[in-house]
Parts: sequence; C-alpha cells; structure tokens
Amino acid sequence: MNPRRKSRLMVVIAVGGLIAGAMGLMLYALTDSIDLFYTPSEVIEGKAGQYPKVGQRLRIGGMVVPGTVVRDTTSLAVSFDLVDTGPKVTVNYIGILPDLFREGQGIVATGVLVDKTTINAEEVLAKHDEEYMPPELAEKMKGIKHVSPNQGATTP
Repeated sequence: MNPRRKSRLMVVIAVGGLIAGAMGLMLYALTDSIDLFYTPSEVIEGKAGQYPKVGQRLRIGGMVVPGTVVRDTTSLAVSFDLVDTGPKVTVNYIGILPDLFREGQGIVATGVLVDKTTINAEEVLAKHDEEYMPPELAEKMKGIKHVSPNQGATTP
C-alpha cells in the first residue's frame, strides 16, 4: 500500500473512532434523563424481568382510582392512586392539576420513584380522549371497564 493512502486510511479510522466515542459519551450522558414508560403493574411486578430502581425518573400511565384523590387544604399537594389491570400505585403531586383531571380518567405522570408503590410526580397530564392510549397500556387494559361512582346509579 502506498504511504499516502496508508496515512489517509489512518486519518479516516481515527476520525471514525472519535465520532463513535463522542456518540457513546453522549448516549451515556443521556441515560439519566430518559423517561421510561411504565404501567402501575409494571412498576410493581417488573417489566420483562427489570424493575425500576428507587430514584429513577419514569413516566407512568393508568386510570385514576375513584375515591382516592386526596387534596391538602393548605397547599396544592394532591395524592391519588393509579391502576391499570392489577396493583395500585400512589402518585403524589404538588401543583395545579389539568382541567381534564378527574377520578376514573386516564392520566400520564412524570416523576421519580420513591418506593415500590409511590411516585413523586413533577408533571401530570390528563388524556383528553379515552379512545387513544399508549399501545402497551391499551393491550393490558383490554376488557377492563372502569366505572365512576356516579355511573349506573338510578334515581327513584
């Protein structure tokens, strides 16, 4: 091989290695800010054998359990339970809830896992359309019907 071609090849290999190294470092730096989506069942029972770690940022989606919304009278703190098809997870949030938030409504919360069944949310989003839900949640919720306390009540 010609010495000129050999030096060009070495430069191309070095530049490719530097680019690959920089991309690897960027992806490693982003691992802390990635929000993985979980359902309440996946938080407690694990997702493909992997359990979320305490202190991990995550997004959780499910239905607000009727009768579990507890508001603090002196602050904007709110606590409520989320459920999909199995166990419940408690979400604690300090702030103004969306206008569409209500019991029996589907929501998505972003926050930090405090313990196996508690999440401190930094953001709560209420879904405006019950027809759409993430594919993972829709698959788990097939055949489950959540009834609000006022539905099905008859008046004399």
